Amino acid sequence: MATTADFKNGLCIEHNGDLWSIVEFQHVKPGKGPAFVRTKLRNLRTGRVLENTFTAGVKIDLARVERRPYQYLYKDGDMYWFMHGETYEQISIEESLITNPSLLKEGQTVEVMYHTESDTPLTCEMPPFVELKVTYTEPGVKGDTATNAQKKAIVETGAEVMVPLFINEGEIIKVDTRTNKYAERVK
Repeated sequence: MATTADFKNGLCIEHNGDLWSIVEFQHVKPGKGPAFVRTKLRNLRTGRVLENTFTAGVKIDLARVERRPYQYLYKDGDMYWFMHGETYEQISIEESLITNPSLLKEGQTVEVMYHTESDTPLTCEMPPFVELKVTYTEPGVKGDTATNAQKKAIVETGAEVMVPLFINEGEIIKVDTRTNKYAERVK
């Protein structure tokens, strides 16, 4: 058992008979009335985001979860196959449980969150940034614009990412997996 004072981003709790992860929270102490905690919760099974308010100090059941490193192998239909690095155990995970599957590259390491009581995978989280090679993009024209113009680029996984005009085919770029946006060019 924990209280609202123990809240932090990424904490997994049991609420209304389901497993939820805290996306963000804010302690609010109004001038009149009791303090409360405003939260955004993400359902670990469906991915739905819910806003909820807890009275400060209320007891919360913590969900026991475990993060295990896995290596991405291949995609088969709607299922993605991963292998544990130490035990060589292979598992398949549905596409809906993966944060940004279009940026998955063979051999990439991800973290799979397991519910320890039922030993079932809940989510598959990619690292915050991945480095991918640009396989196709239109050539940018120098002096074409005075602002931060962007163009479409196809990366080695087949995903489409908006990049600045100076990015060319064959270059390696860093992409933010949470937003699917270009971060920087890798040298």
